[in-house]
Amino acid sequence: MQMKQIDYSLYLVTDRSLSRGRPTRAIVEAAVRGGVTCVQLREKSCSTRTFIEEALAVRNLLHEYGVPLIINDRVDVALAVEADGVHLGQTDMPLPRARAILGDRAVIGISAECLEDALRAEAEGADYVGVSPIFATPTKTDTAPALGLSGLAAIRAAVRLPLVGIGGLHYENAAEVIRHGGSGLAVVSAIVSAEDPEAAARRLRAAIERAKAQWA
Repeated sequence: MQMKQIDYSLYLVTDRSLSRGRPTRAIVEAAVRGGVTCVQLREKSCSTRTFIEEALAVRNLLHEYGVPLIINDRVDVALAVEADGVHLGQTDMPLPRARAILGDRAVIGISAECLEDALRAEAEGADYVGVSPIFATPTKTDTAPALGLSGLAAIRAAVRLPLVGIGGLHYENAAEVIRHGGSGLAVVSAIVSAEDPEAAARRLRAAIERAKAQWA
């Protein structure tokens, strides 16, 4: 595990079902070249062995670029591949149990669907909170009602942890996430489904940096 020096500005969440048939590793490399600062590997349907093989390939690539790898949901996979951390939802392994397994150096992010979720995550020692969903999105159909930018701002007012907005985010609304208290934004289809993932990432990163210069 690496020490916690994480830039959450542009946080890529992978989804092979949206990749237009392209390998996850290729999309990740293009996205990192374009300015992605953190990558979460999300696999919901493949076998554990396949997940580990893909995670190792992505981890080795990301280490070349100095970009952290976060594993979605699976504490066992994060441990097996020595990922930088894990991202947990409200129905995944409880944060204290994950911390006991992964240790203090691991980055642990928690999805928060309301203010109470975020406050609990902070109290239990999360490293960042994924505020989800900001806007309704077809990428995930099992989420709570959209919090909106006002919901993000309310969580920002109450929580000191880095906040990563996710859900329906793209170039046109990236600046608003930063303006309302986001430390960064997580995107899926805006990069994974883009015709040119590197160019899409570069454009998004530029919008985020402009917004941080103005609002952060």
